[in-house]
Amino acid sequence: MVWVIAAVLAVILLGAWYGYSVAFFVPKKVEDIYLLPSGEQYEAHRAHMKDCIDRLAAVPCEDVWIAAQDGKRLHGRYYHVAESAPVQIQFHGYRGGALRDLCGGAPLAMKLGHNVLLVDQRAHGGSEGKTISFGAKERLDCQSWCRYAVGRFGQDTPLVLVGVSMGASTVLMASGLDLPGAVKAVVADCPYTSGWEIIRRVAQDTGMPGGLAVVFCALGALIWGRFRLRDADALKAVERTTLPVLLIHGEDDRFVPCEMSRRLYAACGGPVRLETFPGAAHGMSYMDDPKRYEAVIEGFLLDCLK
Repeated sequence: MVWVIAAVLAVILLGAWYGYSVAFFVPKKVEDIYLLPSGEQYEAHRAHMKDCIDRLAAVPCEDVWIAAQDGKRLHGRYYHVAESAPVQIQFHGYRGGALRDLCGGAPLAMKLGHNVLLVDQRAHGGSEGKTISFGAKERLDCQSWCRYAVGRFGQDTPLVLVGVSMGASTVLMASGLDLPGAVKAVVADCPYTSGWEIIRRVAQDTGMPGGLAVVFCALGALIWGRFRLRDADALKAVERTTLPVLLIHGEDDRFVPCEMSRRLYAACGGPVRLETFPGAAHGMSYMDDPKRYEAVIEGFLLDCLK
């Protein structure tokens, strides 16, 4: 009986380690800023995205660092456009990068006359860490970046939180926290409802039993990642927020279904707007229809910052 129990525990721990290593662990950071997902949905945009990345990488910026609440050193790039202008704090996606994921959003912010703080999420780019927590810890990092921005630019400088994919869920999760009054709006492009739900869905899409996979991942997160996967919950966070929220989602998103943004829209406790883009893949709404995307962002922020 002892051997049976030991064998069962060994299987559980192996499953938890596998879940942690696949979903959360970052042994080596991705250095290729041009790396895109494979598939025909992205091929049509590859050349344009490379050009956008190159242009953003050439813009002068200031490297900035802050300490996360757990002591990790976090890195960001600050792009100065004008004194006393609103500051957009922008967050990239899962295993992505700031220059790639925000190569459309950052220039758009600067075009609107806003200053930009482009963040490397923990375990990405110049930020420390080996664990991605799907928003559980990243939402607290967002809170820390907001406090940094208020300390640097003053309480009277409006802040806008912007995110893509996991970054979108990060800013939505942060919207339910105690944020400085300077934060005036949230823009979330293709967010998932929670870490639990997106892991279960991705596991199912790859032919694995979703329920079992997410349980193993959650256990691995607790043991080796030192976080609770259930804390990465954008749906619960938006129920508490009073901030204006703009949700953007591609209707042909095959990674994070558009339905997740519709559920977030229904759950929002504050003013909320949902804009979907027909035929757009995950994170590709701007690339598919830049004119409409720009008009949506500009109109929303004019309302929020007037």
